[in-house]
Amino acid sequence: MSKNFVHLHNHTEYSLLDGANRISDMVKRAKELEMPAMAISDHGVMFGVMEFYMEAKKAGIKPVLGIEAYVAPRGIDKRDGRSDRENFHLLLLAKDLEGYRNLCKLSSVAALKGFYGKPRVDHELLRKYSKGIIGTSACLGSEVCQELMKGNYDQAQYIAGMYAEIFGKENYFIELQDHGLQEQRAIYEPLLKIAKDIGVDTIVTNDAHYLCKGDSRPHDVLLCIQTGEMVANTKRMKFETEEFYVKSAEEMAALFPDNTDALENTFKIAEMCNVELDKSRAPMPKPDVPDGKTSYEYLRELAFAGLQDRSKHAEEKIERLEYELGVIQQTGFSDYFLLVREFAAETRNRNIFFGVRGSAAGSLVSYTVGITDVDPVDYDLTFERFLNPERISMPDIDMDFEDARRDEIIQWVTERFGQDHVAQIVTFGTLGAKAAIKDCGRVLGYTPQETDKITKLIPGVPGMTLDKAYSEVTEFRQLIEGDARIKDLFDNAKSVEGMSRNCGVHAAGIVISKDPLVDYVPLYRGNDGQAVTAYEMGILEKIGLLKMDFLGLSNLTVLAKAVEHIKRTTGKTIEPRDAPEDDQKTWDMLARGETTGVFQVEGGGMTRWLVQLKPQNVRELAAMIALYRPGPMGEIPGFIDTKFGKKQPSYLDDRMIPILQETYGVIVYQDQVLKLVQALAGFTLGKADILRRAMGKKDAKAMADMKVEFIAGTNANSIPESSAEKIWELLLPFAGYAFNKAHAICYAILSHQTAWLKANYPVEYMAALLAVYRTKEDRVTAFIEECRRMKIPVLPPDVNKSEADFSIEKNAKGDMAIRFGLGAIKGVGDGIVQAIMTERAENGPFIHLYEFCERIRPSGLNKTATEALIKSGALDSIDDNRATSLEFMEAALMFASDMTRDKAMGQDSLFGGDDDSSVAVSYPSLPAATPLERSDKLAMEREVMGIYVSDHPLRGLERVLAKQASHQCGDLAEMDEAQSVKLAGVIASTRSILTKSGNRMLSMTLEDFTGIAPCIVFASSYEKYRDILVKDKLVVIKGETMVNERRGEKLTEIRVFEAKELDGVLDMSSDESPQSGSIIVRILKATQTELNRLMLLLRDHPGDHEVFIQIEPKTEYPPMPLQIMSKAGEILEREVNRLFGPGSFQIMPHKEFPNTF
Repeated sequence: MSKNFVHLHNHTEYSLLDGANRISDMVKRAKELEMPAMAISDHGVMFGVMEFYMEAKKAGIKPVLGIEAYVAPRGIDKRDGRSDRENFHLLLLAKDLEGYRNLCKLSSVAALKGFYGKPRVDHELLRKYSKGIIGTSACLGSEVCQELMKGNYDQAQYIAGMYAEIFGKENYFIELQDHGLQEQRAIYEPLLKIAKDIGVDTIVTNDAHYLCKGDSRPHDVLLCIQTGEMVANTKRMKFETEEFYVKSAEEMAALFPDNTDALENTFKIAEMCNVELDKSRAPMPKPDVPDGKTSYEYLRELAFAGLQDRSKHAEEKIERLEYELGVIQQTGFSDYFLLVREFAAETRNRNIFFGVRGSAAGSLVSYTVGITDVDPVDYDLTFERFLNPERISMPDIDMDFEDARRDEIIQWVTERFGQDHVAQIVTFGTLGAKAAIKDCGRVLGYTPQETDKITKLIPGVPGMTLDKAYSEVTEFRQLIEGDARIKDLFDNAKSVEGMSRNCGVHAAGIVISKDPLVDYVPLYRGNDGQAVTAYEMGILEKIGLLKMDFLGLSNLTVLAKAVEHIKRTTGKTIEPRDAPEDDQKTWDMLARGETTGVFQVEGGGMTRWLVQLKPQNVRELAAMIALYRPGPMGEIPGFIDTKFGKKQPSYLDDRMIPILQETYGVIVYQDQVLKLVQALAGFTLGKADILRRAMGKKDAKAMADMKVEFIAGTNANSIPESSAEKIWELLLPFAGYAFNKAHAICYAILSHQTAWLKANYPVEYMAALLAVYRTKEDRVTAFIEECRRMKIPVLPPDVNKSEADFSIEKNAKGDMAIRFGLGAIKGVGDGIVQAIMTERAENGPFIHLYEFCERIRPSGLNKTATEALIKSGALDSIDDNRATSLEFMEAALMFASDMTRDKAMGQDSLFGGDDDSSVAVSYPSLPAATPLERSDKLAMEREVMGIYVSDHPLRGLERVLAKQASHQCGDLAEMDEAQSVKLAGVIASTRSILTKSGNRMLSMTLEDFTGIAPCIVFASSYEKYRDILVKDKLVVIKGETMVNERRGEKLTEIRVFEAKELDGVLDMSSDESPQSGSIIVRILKATQTELNRLMLLLRDHPGDHEVFIQIEPKTEYPPMPLQIMSKAGEILEREVNRLFGPGSFQIMPHKEFPNTF
């Protein structure tokens, strides 16, 4: 074992896009080098400290916890341009628990108060928090080294002496390095002299940014990804040598043959550093409990009171409640339940809509104390799935709030427990398989087409890695093996894959501590300057901090707004939680496939299944939500057929019947797996949940051990071993992908509530949807089209009628209509909107363009806002000729300015008058200009509203679109990688991009009635079709899908290969009657049941049209003829599209089929 040197200066991947050491690899390397200890010292942050501590402990390596801090020479309060962005490095290591906590405080203050380009400390902070810390003079970037490089020996010695005084001479060391740099060798002797002059020891370190010497190139690539530079650029920032790696003790001794003391002092420091964090668990904050009662006694009191108040047939549930309370007492989580109850109670007090998702809904205690609104006994939910007495771990209750009011609850929690006791949680964006290829390709000089050729072969599924793609995808492997240049890119990408590239704020998580958080965890600065923990969620749970998931859910905001609208229109206060489950109007609406805007069941795929299932209760809806996922989706046809008696369920043992009867013999839920194992093998539910987890994680050893117990248990229950083996094999896949029933029920209840509102209060619900999603243009487009289908008028904004947001009014026919709000108009600020509404309320409607400008000009109305109001149609009630208003706009604003000036000078009007008389101002008659063309009018609306409002440029072309497109824009979210697609629509936006090679490519969006599709047109295709791919043109494009992940969300784009004008398509198809030709049914996926129903439909509509099936996406095969003749018509078209999705039914002239462009 090496006892003469250990590494104390190491950067991990948490020195974001600079350090290339993965923590696990770095610790493994220390083990290989037989080093008894190792330090972590990332740039300015402590992100990886706890992960490193745990990994090192596990490997038998002593962890030395540190940070390479940034020091602001003039103080952290100074932020004067470039001079204060320059800072110095200082290595800090924790000697003990107090030192660790002081490091946490230094790191936190540096991020929250000292951040200026980097998180910074200063000398004053270092004095305040120096106890328990070792400091060293660090690298060439330190104050001491910088002064020596300038030739200022005395100043360098003064600074070193100051640090020796701050930390104590025994805790300050002069650091020596040699990476083959001339600058380091030049200051080597002066550093030794300083150490001698001020009486401190020296150490040697290697500034390790990567693991081995051969890793310098991947590290260089990582640096270029960070800085946006090309590797080929010789003038960029780069490490000058290949020596910044984790060297052996022998290599370090060879570098410093005359300084064995400095080598051995590294081991001395490691012996000085003894931080034990295993025993430093954070205590849970205390709930409010009445005097004289324990937490458990109070929880029990609340639970039994709630059982009587909230639950039907309470007496039958007492045994379940007693059992749960016993488990909670045994596991010591009474405080936790009471705390979450406080959060729920405060939310209710504020009239904020909220819900709880996940296994927490399986707890009767959660229901009785008011945490959830789902009675688990009524839905047969399993408590052990939430809290397992045989595997004690912190329960996890995820709470959903109206997204618009989530911050309000976080603020209340902060005030309740204290500013320094609450923080949000950091999250790290990593380089996934595709991102690694694209980012490495970009900095290494590969073209976008080359990287796209590789990434399109990588499956877009969670957990996919480059190695998995290489082993599982033959075409991908052949591409790598067949091209040395591609192989080099693949190798570079593999070396950086999975590394952290940036940090952000977790979408939901917050932590709450009884003591100040910095006693246990360093804090960092979030995107908006808020405090976030520097450790990720998993680490925080291991420390013992109370972690809560507070999620913002848009659908809850929709519920709240819909309730507000209903109150205004009907005077009734309704409660969505009371939505009757037996409301047939709701289930009929879902059975017709009218799912737009309904929580969890939107989308073509889910809608098609719902039409077939025709759910009649929340349980059936929950089952469909659980089944509509990649793993169990294949079970859906059998589930539906069994419901309607077309198939009989089969059971391997009769004891399975009561457990699976609810889901027609199909294993849908994890709870069913638990109960099957309990019923068949005699497992407790707690042990069954341990088995489920092992199966889900594919833990081979644990599963093998459990299988022995399972077979033994089934034998004891008189189940033949052959049947037991079959049951085990049946359970295996389902345990991995079966759904949490409580989660499915919670989602189904919310889905039912939204569906009930849409079915019974359609105008109010659609107005709420539009208001909540107003910034998402694709959603608003789809919702407006849904309103048109529902015959709900959607009116443009109007200065005489609109509120700030979407509102409901009666139109000229007396029907309820939805009116756009003025706040939806780009370029019209909140101040102008409020001024319009106030002026209108106080002085009546606006009657003339000049008069409008005169009344609103004093509130800041300018040309931009006025032009936007005109283009949006908001001034149509004054003059519906928008061309006239645009022509006289500037004159009207000038008139208004003159009036405002004259009034300020004391003149009543342009025509004179005295204090006792008022002379009405006459406004000029405006000559009518030539009205705008429909296309120009719509283009202007989209310019200032982001969407088409009064009409749509595709209106009237619905049948043409259905003929020419294989899919609709709204289908993209459900599509996979590299799927062929043909879309028809209007080009909504374009952005030309100049590539590094000097070519032009295009980023554009295509819109149809269902939404907006982002598209990429690479240089070769753009050059060919640039005259067609122009904003506002109606086009058909052909391409394939590219699935990526951005900010944690799936993004599907279209790579465009070909394009043509839609007008040309119209010309081509106009020579034949729309009903002339053959029926083509385009099918992406189909079950035998669906095909049988198709044949019944076709037979129900006999006629003289041949019928063909085109299997997608395999369009290289010709359409297959069916031996049947049918009559094309709207009813048949609607039913086929309902069965297989929009655009499935097409009529093609005899001379062409849809497998050609």
